[in-house]
Amino acid sequence: MKRLGNLWSRITAIENLEKAFRLAAREKRWQKKVRKVEERLGERLLELQRTLESGAYRTSSYKTKVIYEPKKRTIYILPFYPDRILHHAVMNVLEPWWDGMMIHDSYACRAGKGQHAGSRRCMEWARRYRYVLKCDVSKFYPSVDHAVLKSIVRRKLKDPKLLALLDEIIDSSNSCPGAVQGKNVPIGNYLSQWFGNLYLNELDTFVKQELKVKPYERYCDDFLLFSDDKAQLREWADRIEEFLGERLKLALSKREVFPVTQGIDFLGYRHFPDYILVRKSTALRVKRRVASIRRQIARGTVKWKTAQGQVASAMGWLGHANSKHLSDSLRLPELKAEIDGHTA
Repeated sequence: MKRLGNLWSRITAIENLEKAFRLAAREKRWQKKVRKVEERLGERLLELQRTLESGAYRTSSYKTKVIYEPKKRTIYILPFYPDRILHHAVMNVLEPWWDGMMIHDSYACRAGKGQHAGSRRCMEWARRYRYVLKCDVSKFYPSVDHAVLKSIVRRKLKDPKLLALLDEIIDSSNSCPGAVQGKNVPIGNYLSQWFGNLYLNELDTFVKQELKVKPYERYCDDFLLFSDDKAQLREWADRIEEFLGERLKLALSKREVFPVTQGIDFLGYRHFPDYILVRKSTALRVKRRVASIRRQIARGTVKWKTAQGQVASAMGWLGHANSKHLSDSLRLPELKAEIDGHTA
């Protein structure tokens, strides 16, 4: 594959940095840290440009927080300026190229893909095949090996200044609290999403080109293979485990082969050949969110536009599945009508 070069000037161009600011600031213009940058935007972007061109940029210190939904994870947070703006500036240039490398059935963090598209694809396979192999990579983001990631990046890019910048960003996780040296791409970084996709694109390529499997899809570190032959699925699982361990230094936390009629728990839903149900944990989160919206409305502590967006999100999740009874029990149509009445 041809390696891409001559990208540095496009990344550091003021026009690209301005676009990166707008993208990083979406739905955050009200935040003090964003307003502070915007007040002196031209000056701050010129400062960032000079820092990049001199090779002096270093990733800022991370702040961390622990979240518990849908599972316990540590999120790493970088300052809005300069780091989050810089990540968008890099991906403004790299995303079209890197996205073009991905297989059709890779659904995470890509325009036009996402969870619902992945869910629809899962239903297509479930209607055509009798069995599924479901696999999860164990502690994927914390297990990403820096040396392996850098070697993958170098097979795609040859711009020396950009490679030096990406190396610095990759290695920045070594300074995170409790870091294992040479491992981890921090969850929460915009670039980490793409590093993760690039890393597991190696698995996608192996499955498609070496195993020659057509009915395969992946979302982040969860992936599915389908077949009418259980023995074939188990053989593929063995070869995938070997590939992950030897080439990517990863391990599986789960590998299961079962009939599709048992229901495939994937992307927040349970997929059967003829219908989709909302996963129990997802339904519980939706119930909690709707109850929270009602409490905030009663107290007057939520903006109507915010509540409108949250209800639309909940209805979108439920509308993708056979969940009329759940929607009715939550009285979502009535809540939506009440909120719409205040935002009209």
